[in-house]
Amino acid sequence: MLFSALDLSTPQIMGILNVTPDSFSDGGQYDELSAALHHVATMQAEGASIIDVGGESTRPGAAPVSVQMELDRVIPVIEAIQARLDIVISVDTSKPSVMREAVQAGASLINDVNALQAEHALETAVQLAIPVCLMHKQGEPGTMQHNPHYTDVVTEVRQFLQARAKLLCQAGFAPEHIVLDPGFGFGKTLTHNLTLLKQLAQFSQTVHPILVGLSRKSMLGAITGRDTASRQTASIAAAMIALQQGANILRVHDVAPTLDACKVWLAVN
Repeated sequence: MLFSALDLSTPQIMGILNVTPDSFSDGGQYDELSAALHHVATMQAEGASIIDVGGESTRPGAAPVSVQMELDRVIPVIEAIQARLDIVISVDTSKPSVMREAVQAGASLINDVNALQAEHALETAVQLAIPVCLMHKQGEPGTMQHNPHYTDVVTEVRQFLQARAKLLCQAGFAPEHIVLDPGFGFGKTLTHNLTLLKQLAQFSQTVHPILVGLSRKSMLGAITGRDTASRQTASIAAAMIALQQGANILRVHDVAPTLDACKVWLAVN
């Protein structure tokens, strides 16, 4: 199981592997299996303890893909990683059928941006009995950045995640195998995102570990004025703020420099 293999009392790095043509930062770079495997091996060597494999872009404006297309993208990659490397594999999906086949192929974490709200997703997670990350988002990727609104973003996101975790536990899922992700950039303005980051400690006061994905996101571009490829420094700064607020897992593109920053943070703390 994921949490018997990883020590979440220290920060863990989740390396991002998008096997998609349209992801916001690295779309199309790892479509070929050999390129994907090389990138995974590099991220592992740089210190990633988890690899998150995604076959459907969830960037703002992204169009959905079919179950078969997502399976065709992620299953060969997961099988190849499982056969060649000793590393925890996460599958970034909201589709129950993809969850099942990915776990059979070697995934040991489900990372669902839809928090198991798809039909049969919650039951599937309970049956598979591996750790799950529940993420908050408002709306769907195609429209989620069209004027998102909250009365109190921290309270609403926290209550949503707690309610989803409670439902999962009531269905027989082990609470210690639930990870929560506030979903930076998913149906949230820059102000919403900054408020969530500033008050992230409110999420880390639960029994569930906290995963944070801030790497290269548009909120950092809005702050710095830099394009996607030039947001490494801002991403690391945001990650360190998240650590200070109690984050356990950092989902990142730039593994080595993020880990270096984590080591400095750990030495001080």
